[in-house]
Amino acid sequence: MTQIENKNEIAAQWRLSRAQLESIQLSRLNALLRVAIETPFYRERFGSLELPLRSLDQLSELPLLNKSDLVAPSPGDPGRVFCLPRESYSRFHQTSGTSGHPMPVLDTQQDWQWWLDCWQHVLHAADVRGSDVAMMAFSFGPFIGFWTASDALVRAGALVIPGGGMSSETRLQMILEQRCTVVCCTPTYALHLIAVAEKLSIDLTQSSVSRLIVAGEPGGSAPAIRSRIQAGWNATVIDHSGASEIGAWGFGSHDGTGLHVIETEFIAQRLCFGDAHPNGRPAGEGEEAELVLTGLGRYGGPAIRYRTGDIVRGYQQHDHPCQFLYLDGGVLGRSDDMMVIRGVNVFPSSVESIVRQVDPTAEFRMIVTKQGEMDTLAVEAELSDADCKQLAERFQKRLAMRVVVTPVAAGSLPRFEAKAKRLVDRRPKH
Repeated sequence: MTQIENKNEIAAQWRLSRAQLESIQLSRLNALLRVAIETPFYRERFGSLELPLRSLDQLSELPLLNKSDLVAPSPGDPGRVFCLPRESYSRFHQTSGTSGHPMPVLDTQQDWQWWLDCWQHVLHAADVRGSDVAMMAFSFGPFIGFWTASDALVRAGALVIPGGGMSSETRLQMILEQRCTVVCCTPTYALHLIAVAEKLSIDLTQSSVSRLIVAGEPGGSAPAIRSRIQAGWNATVIDHSGASEIGAWGFGSHDGTGLHVIETEFIAQRLCFGDAHPNGRPAGEGEEAELVLTGLGRYGGPAIRYRTGDIVRGYQQHDHPCQFLYLDGGVLGRSDDMMVIRGVNVFPSSVESIVRQVDPTAEFRMIVTKQGEMDTLAVEAELSDADCKQLAERFQKRLAMRVVVTPVAAGSLPRFEAKAKRLVDRRPKH
C-alpha cells in the first residue's frame, strides 16, 4: 500500500458512521474472542461463553480486566495474557507491575504490525510525510516509549533519528544539524528542551521542527502546557496516548483540545466506579469516568475490558471530520494517582496545569503527608518567593484549599526524559 492510499484509508475510517463502526467492532471482537477463549487465562475467566456475541452490549457482561490480573506469580515472567509459546513472540518490553517488579509484555510479529497500524492514525493527525525527518528524543530501553512510533515513521517513509543515550544538548544539536521536522518525546521533556535551548542561546522557534508528537503522560491536550510547548518551539503539538498492556489507542484532535480513541481498533467504555457501582456504571455524555478499553488486534496478548486507570471526559461528535469518540482535554488524570485532600479530589495533572500558568518550564514536586486524620498537599518549586506566593494563591482559588508552596534552588529537583515522577507520598503505609 502506498503512503497516499494509506492516508486515504485512514481518512475514510475517521468518517465512518456510528453504525458502521459498531458493525466492524462486533465482527473483530468475535474474531478475537474465538482465539482468546482457547487460552488458559480467558477460558478460566469467561467459562462457557457462547459465541458469536450478537451485540456489543454483551461485552459488558464479561469481567473487567485489572492490571493486577495480568501480573504473573513469578517476577520476570510475562503477563498472564501472553499465553503463546515463547518462540511465537518477537518483541519484548516491560511495564511497571503492581507488585513492584517490571512486567514483561510480549508481541508477535502480527501484533507489532497492528501497533504500527494504530500509529498511522497518529501520524495522519500529525500530517507526517515521507519527506519528514523525525528525532526520537527518548531512551531506547525496555519500556515501550516511542519504539512503535519509530517503526511506524520508518514505514511511513520518514527519516528517523534515534536519540537514545544522548544528552539534551547533543539531541538539540542533532535536531538542528539534521534539520528535523518532527520531534517525539514526553510533554515534560519538550519543556525541558526549551529550557536547555535558552541556556545555550538556541532559538528553537527558528529550527525546522514544525510538529511535536507527545505522549507518556498527560499534558499534550492541557492548554497551559500545550501553549508553552508550541510557543517555545513555534510548532504544533500532537497528543497521543497508549500503554504497553493495551496498545496505541489515541491521537490528538485537529484543534489540540483533546484525544480521539481509534475506534476501528479499540472498543471504548467509560465507566464510573464507586461503592454503589463496584463494577462500574456507564458514564453520561461529558461525565468524568475511567476509560475501559478492548484492543481488537493484539491476538498474542488480548486485553479485553482493560481498566486503563485513565480519567477522561468523553463525547460522541457529529458533523466533525473525525467521528471517533472524542475525549475533551485528553487524559485528565489517573485513577490510581488521585488524591483526596481535605475532601477534594486532586489529580497531579491538575496541579501541574496550575504550576504551568505561573511558569511553564519550572520544575516542581508534590509532597503528600498526613496530619492527624487529614491528608495534606505541599509543593516544592524552583520559583522565586513572589512566584511561589502567586502559585499558592492560584491553588487556593482553583482547588479551594490551602497548599503550602516552598521555593527551592534552581536545578535541585530531578529532571525526567520519560514519564515524570513528581509525586512524593510520605503518608504512613498500612
